Amino acid sequence: MTVGKDVSSLFTDVVNCMQTENLELKKLVYLYLINYAKSQPDLAILAVNTFVKDSQDPNPLIRALAVRTMGCIRVDKITEYLCDPLQRCLKDDDPYVRKTAAICVAKLYDINAELVEDRGFLEALKDLISDNNPMVVANAVAALAEIQDSSVRPIFEITSHTLSKLLTALNECTEWGQVFILDSLSRYKAADAREAENIVERVTPRLQHANCAVVLSAVKIILLQMELITSTDVVRNLCKKMAPPLVTLLSAEPEIQYVALRNINLIVQKRPTILAHEIKVFFCKYNDPIYVKMEKLEIMIKLASDRNIDQVLLEFKEYATEVDVDFVRKAVRAIGRCAIKLERAAERCISVLLELIKIKVNYVVQEAIIVIKDIFRRYPNTYESIIATLCESLDTLDEPEAKASMIWIIGEYAERIDNADELLESFLETFPEEPALVQLQLLTATVKLFLKKPTEGPQQMIQAVLNNATVETDNPDLRDRAYIYWRLLSTDPEAAKDVVLAEKPVISDDSNQLDSSLLDELLANISTLSSVYHKPPESFVSRVKAAPRADDEEFADTAETGYSESPSQGVDGASPSSSVGTSSNVPVKQPAAGSPPAPAAMPDLLGDLMGMDNAIVPVDEPAATSGPPLPVLLPSTTGQGLQISAQLTRRDGQIYYDISFENGTQGVLDGFMIQFNKNTFGLAAGEALKVPPLQPGASARTLLQMVPFQNISPGAPNSLLQVAVKNNQQPVWYFNDKIPLHVFFVEDGKMERASFLEAWKSLPDDHEFTKEFPASVISSVDATVERLAAANVFFIAKRKNANMDVLYLSAKMPRGIPFLIEITAVVGVPGVKCAVKTPNKEMVPLFFEAMEALTK
Repeated sequence: MTVGKDVSSLFTDVVNCMQTENLELKKLVYLYLINYAKSQPDLAILAVNTFVKDSQDPNPLIRALAVRTMGCIRVDKITEYLCDPLQRCLKDDDPYVRKTAAICVAKLYDINAELVEDRGFLEALKDLISDNNPMVVANAVAALAEIQDSSVRPIFEITSHTLSKLLTALNECTEWGQVFILDSLSRYKAADAREAENIVERVTPRLQHANCAVVLSAVKIILLQMELITSTDVVRNLCKKMAPPLVTLLSAEPEIQYVALRNINLIVQKRPTILAHEIKVFFCKYNDPIYVKMEKLEIMIKLASDRNIDQVLLEFKEYATEVDVDFVRKAVRAIGRCAIKLERAAERCISVLLELIKIKVNYVVQEAIIVIKDIFRRYPNTYESIIATLCESLDTLDEPEAKASMIWIIGEYAERIDNADELLESFLETFPEEPALVQLQLLTATVKLFLKKPTEGPQQMIQAVLNNATVETDNPDLRDRAYIYWRLLSTDPEAAKDVVLAEKPVISDDSNQLDSSLLDELLANISTLSSVYHKPPESFVSRVKAAPRADDEEFADTAETGYSESPSQGVDGASPSSSVGTSSNVPVKQPAAGSPPAPAAMPDLLGDLMGMDNAIVPVDEPAATSGPPLPVLLPSTTGQGLQISAQLTRRDGQIYYDISFENGTQGVLDGFMIQFNKNTFGLAAGEALKVPPLQPGASARTLLQMVPFQNISPGAPNSLLQVAVKNNQQPVWYFNDKIPLHVFFVEDGKMERASFLEAWKSLPDDHEFTKEFPASVISSVDATVERLAAANVFFIAKRKNANMDVLYLSAKMPRGIPFLIEITAVVGVPGVKCAVKTPNKEMVPLFFEAMEALTK
């Protein structure tokens, strides 16, 4: 069996060997059963009697082995017989049996959640948290945490009573037991600063542990509890205590170093003082793998300060003479980032860059020019005296970004460079062959030169460039920009000056590039994959949620009676609860357990279309789909015979782009690719676009999986989604779509009435917004509730106010953003009033757009 041969035909004979007294033989038989029970479910029942008998054996090893094996046999017919032995083992005298039984409950929950709840196993597990054996406590916590991850209801909630028991067990557990307990404790929110200090005091000794998983889990709890601690002395002491264990992690093997560095990267963004005096430990060693060196560079930039910049620059200068080209480039760029970050050190950084330029190593020179361009942007009219030195390296430039940077410098400071026209002319000779990035910069730089020096030389150059950019090119971005400049120059040169020579905003330091809310979420997931990827868990893992049971639903008769007053008028409700559920009339199919994470966006294949950073993904095998008609976004009259219809949709807890192509041309269209511009929600293609070659007159429709929070556009939230589609026979087509906010509403957005009331009261009045939808009509309350539930907007209760129906609903976006909703309408009469309370005010306009669409 171990070498892969099929020996299932011997099933009956092997089962007969279960009666043996030999423990080693019994283990082998049990291994065989686990492997073949699924393919022989009827025969597996033959083994049940022996399992039940073994679960009462005097030897605790055999009792535990029997329960463990029954839990591993994932056959529905056997689970019923497992319940009685499992109940006995959960109360067994031997702690080894109890800890094995605790894990078995989690396995049984995965097979049949309803059975586990009906037989009271969850209560038994919670009782084990009070067990006097720390390993039993650890396994009970691990099982409850596993069950909680796959359930939409709160199953494992730590109270102050449970807290003290877990903290006591922490001292005596094995290392992995400590990890389970620490990870569960990280979900507990202390009531006040005193309790937070108490938790931290009990957890701090774990920082000295030899296992790095225990250390990181302890760091996670301390960081989370520090948010509640008000005493600056306590916080300062904790920061001092956390530094040595984090430094110790960097003496482990490279793989652990990498994980530690990725976590440290997050920690120093939140609390830079922890490692402010330890920058030397991040200096790269000659034998560090490249992935460790790159992470160390990032952290050094974040920890660089006026006090240590001289040390850091010496290191970076040393790295710039290494043999690994990628590492050298990153080191040179790091010098530039330090200059942008630290104004007082900018001059020293530039001196180092000039020294590097003088060594005449091609890729070092090019990278230096790229970062000096950024330094000029950061400190205008300060360091322009070095331009002459940069111009000496013009002939060696062969990389698009370096060329574009040098051209930008020449155009921006044309009035200070005597031979600016000659320098630009040397680039113009190869204009048609240059990449788009260089062509765009050449065009702008030539216009700047002409506006600053409107003499005959620049005038001829501008004519040649504009002609090239409008007539000789296929790039729409270049052509459009050239036409705009041409029109500006020919109609109003003064307006052209105002536009082209306008004062540019000063760029800022990007070393702390993570959004604060995302950073907090990642810090809550320290020591998990999330903290290594620097992405929230929902962007790469689809968790399986157990379907809610009928008795957990909120559509009970009590909800129909409603409230005596609306929440906005103040309601006396029950105590708050964090329970969530899912509407029973909206079955939600979830991805199977162990399904692969959503793939990251593919590499860019078409370059910088529309200035977008999201990947263009190529054609793969087609996936057929069907559904209601889609809105037309690119009519065939615009698309030269190609019609594209599409809209965003949510299915099985995932966001998809439902897109349809109709070929109205005379030829076959193939090689379809798609790209999405930066947008408010960072939506990007998460897989290949699956469209088969389209014959004339044919159409195809497919679902493209989307990944959120990839390339988020700055500025106020909006619903614009800019899309570019290309095929092998036609130019790139651009069109706009709308992002309906409700595709982000998650499946566990339902609140209990008490939680809803408490949340409504806890939010201040300035977080409440109201809007009328005059065109919306509610013809039936039940139908409206059903339609909203299909969009993950969940019914909580309703009441009558004169002749009007008032509905209370809830929805939730990723990262835990709730929407508490009150809808008021007269059935059958146009006009719906919608009130919402949410902590995220910026999302309110998009929320109202979504609700108006859902209630029409």
